[in-house]
Amino acid sequence: KWMAGAIGITLALGIASGALVYSTLRVRFQRDINRIVFNRNWELLDDVSKRAGTVTDSLQTMLATEPDSATTKPYLVVSLEDRRLWYKLGDTTLYTTQVAVGSGKTLIQKAGKRQEFKFDTPRGRLVVQSKEMDPVWVPPDWHYVEQAKKKGFGIMALDRKKAIPAGDGTLIEVDGNDVVRRTPDGVEIPLEAKEGHEITAGGNIIVPPYGTNQRKYKGTLGGHRLNMGDGYALHGTDEPLSIGKAVSHGCVRLRNEDIAYLYSIIPVGTAVFIY
Repeated sequence: KWMAGAIGITLALGIASGALVYSTLRVRFQRDINRIVFNRNWELLDDVSKRAGTVTDSLQTMLATEPDSATTKPYLVVSLEDRRLWYKLGDTTLYTTQVAVGSGKTLIQKAGKRQEFKFDTPRGRLVVQSKEMDPVWVPPDWHYVEQAKKKGFGIMALDRKKAIPAGDGTLIEVDGNDVVRRTPDGVEIPLEAKEGHEITAGGNIIVPPYGTNQRKYKGTLGGHRLNMGDGYALHGTDEPLSIGKAVSHGCVRLRNEDIAYLYSIIPVGTAVFIY
């Protein structure tokens, strides 16, 4: 009985130890896969797969869909965990720098129609679709929700055909491409708006219509932008201290000098791998 009990304990310990080792190896395997796929070291990838004794269907699919030109054309890699960007050609790093990435936070608008905004940087393979100098940022609706929440204000959308009483005898309305303040004697004063200094009236942040000058912020995105589609981009910033942190609303921020250099050397069509 004593011998049988000892054997049972030994087997149990062996199984537990084996499970722990397997779990550890699995984590290391996934980590290695991520690094290898984006380093384009296919031979090492095959070797790691064989040593681990498994190759997942999803991994095989990723490898099968990789373009043949990836080893002959430069590409970008962004690590969300490391908050770093690499510009590479094959296994050679041509340029690397720190970046800021999506915060991962969720913003909820409770007033009116409930909406949720998730600020994640998308993972996967994207492509530089276009390039811009001196980009203008057109704030999405979530920007005004966020600013209102910070300041304890309400939100009121300005209609092009309707005026909003400012509470001091003047009206806020749209004239052409400008949001203006109209005085009782008919004088129009174009209003200014920039990030953190939105138009307000009666305890509400006023949301200008798309296309108006007050919904175009200059300088917020630095001097250059590489667009990747669906509103996501690599761009500069007016907040250099944010670099290296997970604080953006989904885009990849770079220091202005870094994005200026990348803008000068990266062509449209360049692949961007974000993981």
